[in-house]
Amino acid sequence: MRKMVRSGRGGWTAALVAVTVTGSLMAGCTSGGGRADDRRSPSQSRSPSQSATANTGPVLAVKIDNAPDARPQTGLDAADVIYAEQVEGGLSRLMAVFASTLPAAVGPVRSARESDLELLRQFHRPTLAFSGAQRRLLPLIDSAPLVPEPAGKVPDAWYRGTGKAAPHNLYLRPRRLMDSAPGDAALTTGFRFGAAPAGGTPETSRTVRFPSARFTFTWSADRGRYLVAMDGTPTVTTDGKTVAPATVVVQYVKVTKSKYHDVLGNNSPFSESVGTGRAQVLRDGRSFDAKWNRPGATDGTRFTTPDGAPMNFAPGQVWVVLAQA
Repeated sequence: MRKMVRSGRGGWTAALVAVTVTGSLMAGCTSGGGRADDRRSPSQSRSPSQSATANTGPVLAVKIDNAPDARPQTGLDAADVIYAEQVEGGLSRLMAVFASTLPAAVGPVRSARESDLELLRQFHRPTLAFSGAQRRLLPLIDSAPLVPEPAGKVPDAWYRGTGKAAPHNLYLRPRRLMDSAPGDAALTTGFRFGAAPAGGTPETSRTVRFPSARFTFTWSADRGRYLVAMDGTPTVTTDGKTVAPATVVVQYVKVTKSKYHDVLGNNSPFSESVGTGRAQVLRDGRSFDAKWNRPGATDGTRFTTPDGAPMNFAPGQVWVVLAQA
């Protein structure tokens, strides 16, 4: 029987042995109307294009390599939500969340971080696919309220691609882990979708900087979406599809040192996604000041306008960049 003890950060400590991971796959691991409220809201309505059924299963969250040698990535265009977080050395890594669609392949897949465990608790027992993790973090992952899927646990779900060198060539076949996509009812993030609020400031381009990485979102009136560039390079998938979210959220959070380090001794930063703070929401070619509030780890994140009204997102993919406050 598992005994789990809540930690001060909303994670969990464990009395279990770490998840085992197949060694060959671990090579190189560094340890306007549309959707309304999600399932955390007491009332909701959904557009005909969205799933109206009850939650049939957990979302799939995949840790995605974002080093220059890992690009272009595979499957990013199919994600419902993409989180960008800071990792060692001020670099960035992505976590793609899939609910509406499961692509044929996703990757390159890399290792998990402590920040992921707190971030994912807003979902109901999500599946987390990752290449591995720092040794001391593995027991925490194993005892967290999620389904861990490290590389090699389901052997035929993982493969090494031939177009990139290790460790930037590990890919996941999501449909080997899950029979079907759970539907957007599984997106218990607290996000609301609908018409834009009044006001906002016209803004056609926004760059968000980490110490050693940057994201630029450029509004395309023709597409009605934001075109993404990472470190100055346009973001497209391996099959040439443009990654173009409908909404971009710059969520300012506390970024502190964790007790974990990578193999080179660099500290792994911890992005605190529970709490409250300011945000900026980009949609429809305009920027809106907002506040975010997540009282506890099991709560979704609510975004509101400065006067307290719900901040609606545009229907479509959402990027959330966890920037340092």
